[in-house]
Amino acid sequence: MRRSLLSSLRAHVGRLVAACLAIVLGVGFGSLAMIVHASASHGVDETIGAQYKGVDALVYPDRATISPDDVAKVQKVAQAASTVTLTTAYMNVSYPDLVRPTGLPIDTLYGTAEIPGPAASAGRLPSTTNEIALPARTAAKHKVSIGQQLRISSYDDKSWTVTVVGLLDDSKQIGTASAFATPAAVKMFDPGAFVRGVALAAKPGVTQQQLADATQAVVASGLTVFTGEAFVEHEIRDITSGIDVLGGVFGMFALIALFVACLVIGNTFTIVIAQRTREMALLRCVGASRRQVFSSVLAEAAVVGAIASAIGVVFGVALSALALALFREFDWGIPAVPLHLGLASVFLPLLIGTVATLISAVVPARRATKVAPLAALRPEVAPAAASRAGVLRLLLGFLLLAGGGVLLVGGAMLHEVLVGVAGGALSFLGILAIGSLLVPALIRLIGALPARSGGVPARIAVANAIRNPKRTAATTSALLIGVTLISLTCVGIASVQKTFDVSMNGQYPVDLKVTAYGEKMPANAEQQLRDIQGVTQVVPVRTATVGSGENELTVTGLDAGAAGSVIHNPELAGRLQPGTALVSFAVMRSMKVDNGGPITIVSGKHRLTLTVQQAHGLDQVTVTSADLAKLAPNAPVTGFWLASDPEADGTKVIDAVEQSLPSVKSLGVDGGLAERSSYTKVFDVLLIVGIGLLGVSVLIALVGVGNTLSLSVLERTRENALLRAMGLSRRQLRRMLAVESLLMAVVAAGLGIVLGLLYGWAGTSALMGGQTVDGSVEYAVPVTLLAAIAAVAAIAGLLASLLPARRAAKVAPAGALATE
Repeated sequence: MRRSLLSSLRAHVGRLVAACLAIVLGVGFGSLAMIVHASASHGVDETIGAQYKGVDALVYPDRATISPDDVAKVQKVAQAASTVTLTTAYMNVSYPDLVRPTGLPIDTLYGTAEIPGPAASAGRLPSTTNEIALPARTAAKHKVSIGQQLRISSYDDKSWTVTVVGLLDDSKQIGTASAFATPAAVKMFDPGAFVRGVALAAKPGVTQQQLADATQAVVASGLTVFTGEAFVEHEIRDITSGIDVLGGVFGMFALIALFVACLVIGNTFTIVIAQRTREMALLRCVGASRRQVFSSVLAEAAVVGAIASAIGVVFGVALSALALALFREFDWGIPAVPLHLGLASVFLPLLIGTVATLISAVVPARRATKVAPLAALRPEVAPAAASRAGVLRLLLGFLLLAGGGVLLVGGAMLHEVLVGVAGGALSFLGILAIGSLLVPALIRLIGALPARSGGVPARIAVANAIRNPKRTAATTSALLIGVTLISLTCVGIASVQKTFDVSMNGQYPVDLKVTAYGEKMPANAEQQLRDIQGVTQVVPVRTATVGSGENELTVTGLDAGAAGSVIHNPELAGRLQPGTALVSFAVMRSMKVDNGGPITIVSGKHRLTLTVQQAHGLDQVTVTSADLAKLAPNAPVTGFWLASDPEADGTKVIDAVEQSLPSVKSLGVDGGLAERSSYTKVFDVLLIVGIGLLGVSVLIALVGVGNTLSLSVLERTRENALLRAMGLSRRQLRRMLAVESLLMAVVAAGLGIVLGLLYGWAGTSALMGGQTVDGSVEYAVPVTLLAAIAAVAAIAGLLASLLPARRAAKVAPAGALATE
């Protein structure tokens, strides 16, 4: 059987190429996911470990602050060889490229023989109170060089001039990097600087746990003492939670790609075994047992799976190295990490790919053993229209579809994500189970149009597409999974984003509020703000302060006609009418006024009674400009409300606004744009990553479509030759196969988009229904994306038919008719 196996592999290697390609893609993608995750986790481990090198125990302010008394007690711990107090002063610094100061954390310089401190990558470390060392990336961003002087200021308006004497390597820093100054300088900057921890090194012979226990006994009860190793793990856990979640997402997509690959592999082996029926029967006739035939097919699958999986692992390693190189080359805000190849990330995909191939080949292998030798040598008869197994499968499919649909609706109505996921999975399995009935019916329906207008080739293509319902359903199932998941991702993210936008409009109705504290706005302030790229609307606001002490209120006046251009909530903007005051809930509670009730505001000799309307996200009291003029006729313009372009980069808009109006000393900028932009970026990244990852499964599925057509061409060699002999041209033959491929792709894409809409909406309701204030959910239909998905699937279906059609057209009619 070994010689038979090797001969079979050599003879049918061309037919197994598509299965190999599916395995390579599935395993390669799984390897990529696992290697990138392992490299990121390993890189974080190395980075955090390096930051706390030599630390055997650390006092951490868990539920209390570290007092000077605690520091003094820790320094007297007998088991400690040395201690270092980790202190940070949060200051402001004036960079030459910025109009106003910005925040800068400054850590106390430290370093002992046991606990090494920071090292300068350029220049030297500070030695006097008027020197500072900056993180290298921060210095490069603001074009600060060694020897340059900077102005440091505190929050109580004290300031100092310091000289940059060194740069610190922060290329592997996770989070915000700090500057360093001498302990005397930090104490001068902020006498009450925050103590973020006390690090200890153990004396020889003292374990980390012994040092931690001795230290815990002397500090306040609200402080936690970690061993050095435990604290590194604590920091890694905080940072890698996102990496672990990302690894889970990558793993899920890798499993999806591998599942689709299994469908392609199973379909390929089914067709190959069906074409080798005579060969298998001949083996049985010459003495091979059913067990030997079964074993030979599985051995063939094992060899194919092992070789293709090994190639896939190499492919995944190459992609991982390329991805990590891009992270290092471009500043994407991700710390550069080296390639780390763990045993699991290399051998697990190899094992899974091989086992998945074996499992996919079990059913075809069993089918190969069920045909009697003499029966297999007779001419092949047409398959039966129905069988007991087929009827049972259809019944099971309809039961799964009905039960899953009930769970899906229940999960959406009850806002239970797990129930919805279970319902979606069951209903989708039901769709796959009834595919042999559903897919041919849809092909007949959609194929009616080309059958009428496309002539004989189109009619033959429709007939060929539905000739073998099980094979057609299996082929389209792989593509259906990919399209459904991509559509679900697009619809779900669009719906969640729309729901989030509506919720944000209620909580943060204004993008940006620009306020000058205690000084006048310059005359050209409005025009300066309008000139900022990304700002679409600027509306001036006037303010008046009324009352005193605890009863002091800030009343903001806004032009009612322009309110709708900067307030995203149309209902809220419509409430701003003469005689109405939009009042925050806190003010309503403190003044004990009800929604819809009256409120009387007094400013000097002026008194104004207005109707209260509760408002979220605006100032304490917001009225029309006309009403404010009655209350404070000389109220100055103290700020502006801004609207931004949704397509603009919110972070850049905020930075530009914060650095605008240079004549204003103290400029306040707040609003919902920062939060809106951060979530928008998350949605965009999720969408890109989701479509990119799921696109791999679609690629594998299209390989399956091309593979099915190729093998179908081989099966129908005599039939195609007869059509050629009867007058069908090569062009018409190619068109026939293109229509057949296109029909399968269009049916899979259309059904997948419909299912993606239903699953996306149901998932959004289950996920977001309990998260919004009023339980409302907004549903979206990303028409452009869905149309693009359908177009890509159709084009890819046509491309999948090129090679099979070319192969079919090359065969001469006379030669093909002689083929056995």
